[in-house]
Amino acid sequence: MEKALSSLDWSLVQTFLAVSESGSLSQAARDLGVSQPTVGRQVQKIEETLGVTLFHRQARGFALTSCGASLMPHARAMAEAVRGFAIAAAGHDHTLSGTVRITASVFTAHHHLPPIIARIRAAEPDIQIDLAPTDTSENLLYREADIAVRMYRTEQLDIVTKHLGELQLGLYAAKSYLDRRGRPTQFQQIFDHDLVGYDRSDLILRGLRQAGVEAQRDWFATRTDHHGTYWELIRAGCGIGFAQTSVAENDPTVERLVPDMPLPTLPLWLAAHDSIRRTPRVRRVWDLLEEGLSPFVS
Repeated sequence: MEKALSSLDWSLVQTFLAVSESGSLSQAARDLGVSQPTVGRQVQKIEETLGVTLFHRQARGFALTSCGASLMPHARAMAEAVRGFAIAAAGHDHTLSGTVRITASVFTAHHHLPPIIARIRAAEPDIQIDLAPTDTSENLLYREADIAVRMYRTEQLDIVTKHLGELQLGLYAAKSYLDRRGRPTQFQQIFDHDLVGYDRSDLILRGLRQAGVEAQRDWFATRTDHHGTYWELIRAGCGIGFAQTSVAENDPTVERLVPDMPLPTLPLWLAAHDSIRRTPRVRRVWDLLEEGLSPFVS
């Protein structure tokens, strides 16, 4: 057993963790960026190396054996140590070159970041950018991203944040829809129209209720939780909805309604692990992101 442990490859432990947490070879393969057969071989190899059975193979996936469950705290401790090792090493990288991984919401990544990233690449051609659009939070402590552009403040320890300002929201509808249905001039009149809302998310409902409107999910004739698709539904003429003014005001196919109606704003934050942000290339990209996003906020 001692010889087996001395030859244990970290990648095998990483695979063990991925399969344990997902319960699936296919999902673990996606998380690790390798093929499913590779994950299957690595699971077999770590079991052979340790001489134990770590998983029950079931019709619906993989479940930990009692032995596998007992090893999980140690595997997680190894993962934390490796992440800490990588973050500490990155903090001593003094070159203005390499890759910086940015994560942002799908909407922000689509509508705001491409021209900013183009300017970053023009200014710093030795810095490569990985852009990860996602509406789930990438974990900066685990280095799933170097910099996050977020609509909320991260409360994790060792994460540096900066509030860039507030994104203004407005009520919008396609001109084609308004030509067909008429133009409301008061906020209460919008509820006589088709509305575009969220599906599972209650964010719009809570916002309306805070404004004194007891809105219900079935008030929305069209619903989606995907923000990019939400905006396209408004543009296509499905009804009235909410949008960032910095995006909507540049679209000639839509029209703003009841502009004097006060609406909540969306905070815009930058976030990065403190050690990672100290590296010259990450700090440079941070500064250029801050500069590029500042025109969109107030």
